[in-house]
Amino acid sequence: MKKAAPSLVPSNLVLPFVLVTSLFALWGFANDITNPLVKAFKDIFVISNAQSSLVQTAFYGGYATMALPAALFIRRFSYKAGIILGLGLYATGALLCWPAAAQSNFNLFLVSLYVLTFGLAFLETTANPFVLSLGAPETATRRLNLAQAFNPIGSLTGMVVASFVILSSLQVEEFRSDVGSYQKGEVAAVDADLGAYLAKEDERRALEGLPPLADVQGGVALAETLAAFKAGELETFQGASYEETRSHDLSVIKTPYVVIGLVVIAVAVVFIVVPMPATGMGQERLSLSATFKLLFRNGRFIGGVVAQAFYVGAQIMCWTFIIHYATGNLGMSASTAQNYNIVAMAIFCTSRFICTFFLRYFSPGRLLLLLSLAAILLTCGVIFATGMFGLYCLIGVSACMSLMFPTIYGIALQGMGDEAKIASAGLIFAIVGGALMPPMQGRIIDMGGADGLLLGLPAVNVSFVLPLICFVVVAAYGKLAAR
Repeated sequence: MKKAAPSLVPSNLVLPFVLVTSLFALWGFANDITNPLVKAFKDIFVISNAQSSLVQTAFYGGYATMALPAALFIRRFSYKAGIILGLGLYATGALLCWPAAAQSNFNLFLVSLYVLTFGLAFLETTANPFVLSLGAPETATRRLNLAQAFNPIGSLTGMVVASFVILSSLQVEEFRSDVGSYQKGEVAAVDADLGAYLAKEDERRALEGLPPLADVQGGVALAETLAAFKAGELETFQGASYEETRSHDLSVIKTPYVVIGLVVIAVAVVFIVVPMPATGMGQERLSLSATFKLLFRNGRFIGGVVAQAFYVGAQIMCWTFIIHYATGNLGMSASTAQNYNIVAMAIFCTSRFICTFFLRYFSPGRLLLLLSLAAILLTCGVIFATGMFGLYCLIGVSACMSLMFPTIYGIALQGMGDEAKIASAGLIFAIVGGALMPPMQGRIIDMGGADGLLLGLPAVNVSFVLPLICFVVVAAYGKLAAR
């Protein structure tokens, strides 16, 4: 008689699985409400692309700082304790945005995001191996992919809030729109003070033999005019000073973080009250040094850490700089560009469910390889194409990325028992790729100079060479895992 296939989630573990899966949506929300802030902070504080990318350094640097302490904590105590502490740190970081906005302090915003991701590091280090343990080992990778499928739902919610609550309400976006209208010759649609300043600027440029603002790339014209606003050369915009405009916009940004902080506190109360199973909690106290030695001899695990670092770097770069691509190359507003990010996330979310289904017929490594190769081709389109086609390629990359994180995670931890608690810390530490690579991409964009070009292409296009390299690394890991 044929043995029945093990269930994906045993009936007695459905409630814990549902509760833990909700955490995937919570950290997805935090990730993707934060990505658009790179562009928003650049304009609000009038700083460079490299400086504004420190948002991602702080955000994903928190993972690198807290991944191993989180693993040691849950190894000493329990998955439930790790989740509760993670939720507490998440809420604390989110609520710190309130004083950061009140003081108009960019560095304090970085601190708040850094603390927030201490909590996310605890949640991810805990939730991923916890989900793997909630059922038969044969279905562990499918179970993790199912749980991870709810991560982009939270991400999509974060993107919608970023677009319709934050970006669409920023006065700096109205400033951008007015500069764009002036460049198009629609002077009547421009604020009177700003229009007068820009007219004088065109006169100055003509005397110096420089091209008029209409012939300057939109992002460059905006940056120069915002710098004049900050320096006081343009005294007011819509009757408000630079300081008043900045204060308004930072107040808009803080509100969703305060709300999600309160929601996270409520979720923490639920986890305190509801009993959680002790699955995956080994009885034997393992030697930490012996565990590390074992892990460093495991080529599948080490390769997974490297592949995960490059994958996360690619994901964050693609989702962070889609706004730069659309605003700089296609003249869109940041809120309109963010809507395309929402489309990309919807595709990512749908693709994750589809790919989870295909894992019934393809090995994880083989499917990872195929999707990585498709991502490489689409990223080439982003670099070399012009117009909307390049943007469509960038959106399409999200379909390929959907499977990568949980599949790399599942492959790297395959066959591990209690060691998975420490091993998961290495894979969460790998999220540091999201801290290191966006500033590098920002520096490439800054190299475009006054005309915004680099090697004859828009600098933002050239910057996507970095995600291209990342996908090559992921493809190599998929090839090795498919053997």
